[in-house]
Amino acid sequence: MRRPLAPHTAGRFRAPGARTPVVLAVPALVAVAFLLLPLLGILARTNWGDLGTHLTSPGVLEALRLSLLVSFSALGLALLLGVPLAWLLARVSFRGKALVRSLVLLPMVLPPTVGGVALLLGFGRRGLLGPWLEDTFGIVLPFHTSGAVVAATFVAMPFLVISLEGTLAGLRPSYEETAASLGASPVRVFCTVTLPMVAPGLAAGAALTWARALGEFGATITFAGNLPGTTQTLPLQVYLLLQDSPEAATSVSLLLLVIAMAVLICLRGRWTGATTADRSARRVPAADDTGPPAALSAAGTEEPAPATAAHRERWPLHAEVTGFNQLTLDADPGTTIAVVGPNGAGKTTLLRALLGLTPRARAVLRLGDTDVTALPPHRRGVAWVPQDGALFPHLNALHNTAYGLRAHGTPRGDARRTAQQWLDRLGVGHLAHRKPAQLSGGQAQRVALARALAARPRLLLLDEPLAALDQTTRAQVRHTLRGHLADFGGVCLIVTHDPVEAVSLADRVLVLDDGRALQDAPPAEVTRHPRSPWVARMLGRNAWPGTVTGEALALTDGGRLVIADPLPDGARALAIIAPEAVSLHVDRPTGSPRNVWPGTVRELTSAGSRLRVLVTSPEAPDLVAEITPSAALELGLADGVSVWASVKATEVSVVTL
Repeated sequence: MRRPLAPHTAGRFRAPGARTPVVLAVPALVAVAFLLLPLLGILARTNWGDLGTHLTSPGVLEALRLSLLVSFSALGLALLLGVPLAWLLARVSFRGKALVRSLVLLPMVLPPTVGGVALLLGFGRRGLLGPWLEDTFGIVLPFHTSGAVVAATFVAMPFLVISLEGTLAGLRPSYEETAASLGASPVRVFCTVTLPMVAPGLAAGAALTWARALGEFGATITFAGNLPGTTQTLPLQVYLLLQDSPEAATSVSLLLLVIAMAVLICLRGRWTGATTADRSARRVPAADDTGPPAALSAAGTEEPAPATAAHRERWPLHAEVTGFNQLTLDADPGTTIAVVGPNGAGKTTLLRALLGLTPRARAVLRLGDTDVTALPPHRRGVAWVPQDGALFPHLNALHNTAYGLRAHGTPRGDARRTAQQWLDRLGVGHLAHRKPAQLSGGQAQRVALARALAARPRLLLLDEPLAALDQTTRAQVRHTLRGHLADFGGVCLIVTHDPVEAVSLADRVLVLDDGRALQDAPPAEVTRHPRSPWVARMLGRNAWPGTVTGEALALTDGGRLVIADPLPDGARALAIIAPEAVSLHVDRPTGSPRNVWPGTVRELTSAGSRLRVLVTSPEAPDLVAEITPSAALELGLADGVSVWASVKATEVSVVTL
C-alpha cells in the first residue's frame, strides 16, 4: 500500500490547472536568453588577469573621474528641476498637461544623437538660447564639461520625474490636507510630509537617473564633443578603446555593467514592479487596543490639560456654504454639531468646504471676529481628522501629535510635553514612541484625535472619528472626547453614522440630503421627529414617505397607510412607525387595527433581548417589527413564513416634509 504524500511534499507538485502554457513559456525563455546572452558575452570575453591594469590606466581613471563628476552634477540638476515638475504633474490639473508629460518622456524615446542635435540648436553658439547665454553670462556649453552635464540631465531626468510622479500620485492627499489643517504652510507640508513619504520613489528615481547619466553617450558626444579630461566620459572611452584595445574596452564595459546591476539590486523592486501594498505587508504587525487607561489624578478623575489661550478664547461660527452644499450654519462657542445623512449627502464635502479644500462647494466662513474665507487652509485655524486618521507614517505618535504645535511655532520641547499630555489624556501615552504601522486602528484614531486637539484649532472637524474603535474603546473615547469638547472654545462638527454618537456627543444634529439641510435641531427633537427616512432608519424605525390623501397617506413605494393626524390633502409627509408598534399574526387580525397587510418573513435578527423581523409585502413597503423571542416561537416565525402585519393609525407619527 502506498503511503500518502506528506503535506510539504504534496505542495511541491503543481495542480493540473496551474501548469504554464508551453506557447507562453517558450517565448519567455527565449526572451530571457536574448537579454542574458550579451551579458554573458562580456563576462566570457573579459581578460580577468589584466582587469586591474585596464581599469587603473590613466585614461580610464580620468574618464571615470569625469563620469562621476558629470553624473552627480546631472543628478543634482535633475533633482532641482525634476522634483517640482513631478509634483506639478501629480498634483496640479492644467491645460496642456498631457503635452508636458509627453515632453518629459520624449528624451527616453528620442535617439540620443538627435537629442544632442536638439541641444546644439537650443543651447549652442548659434542656437536659440546659446548667444544670449554667451553674451550675458559668458557661458558656452558645447565642448565644455557643463555641456556634458546638460546632455546627461536631458536624457536622464525623465527617469526621476516618472518615478516620483507615480509615487506622488499614489500618495493619498489626505496626509497633506491634514498637515495643512494643522497649520503647516505648503512649503512645510512638502518638506516635512510629502518628501519623507515619497522618499522610496525619490530614491529609486535618483538612482536610475544617476545610472543613466553615468552611461550617457550619444547626446554627450554630439553636443559636448569627446575631449579628454573635459567631456570624455567612460562610455566615450569605451568607444575609443574598441578601436585600439578591445580587451580594455571589455574591462571598462564590465565596470559599467556592474555599476548598473548594483543600482538595480539596491532598488529591490521599487522600480521593477513591487507595489506599495507588497511593501506594506512587510510592516510591523499592529498592536492590539489594550493598554493603560488615560492618566488619572489622585481623586480618580482625568488630569485636566494645561490652561492655554485656546481654552480661554471663544470662537462662534458663521458659515454660508454654496455649490453642491447649500446651507447656512451658525453656532455659539462650545457647540458640537453631529452631521448625519446617507452616503453622497454631502457630509464630507461640507467639511472640506469649511477647510477650503474642494471646488465642489465654497464656504464664506467667519470664526469669531475673523473672516477666514480668503485664507489658505493652513491659516484658517480649522483642524481636521479624516476617516482614516491620516497619521504621518514616518513620524511616531508623539511627533505626530506635536506636528500642529510645531507648525504654529511652539518650541520643540514645549510641543513635545503638550503632545505627551494629550496622548495621556486619550489613553495612548504609553505608545508615544511607536510609528503608525505599529498601532492598531483604534490606537491610531486616538492619536489622530490627540493631534487635532493639541493644535488648538478654532473649528474642529471630525469625520467619523470613532469608526475604527471597538465598542468598549469607543465608549471610553466617547466619554473622554465629550469632556474635551465641553471645554473647547470653538465649534466642533462630527460626521457620524452612529446614533449613539450623535445623541451623546452633539448639542445639535444637522441632517443632510443631496447637499441640503433637512433638519437642524437638538438630538431629542431629531429622535422624536426625524424628517429624513434615512435618519429614521438609522434610529431603527420604519420610515415611509408619501402624499396625504384624505385620512391616509399614498406611499411613494406603493400602498396606502391610514393615519390619525389630520393633514391637508396633497401635503408631502413622512410616516414613522416604531418597530415595537408593529404586530404580527398568523391569521388576518380583526378589531381595531386600520392598517393590515399580508406578508412574508424575510429575515430575523437579534436586537438585545428582542428579535427584529423583516416582513415584505406586495401591498406595502418593507416593514420591520420587534417582538420577543417567545412570541416568535409561538408564531413559528422563520424565513419564508407567511404572516399578517398590523399597525394602529394612532401608532403612526407623521412629519410634513
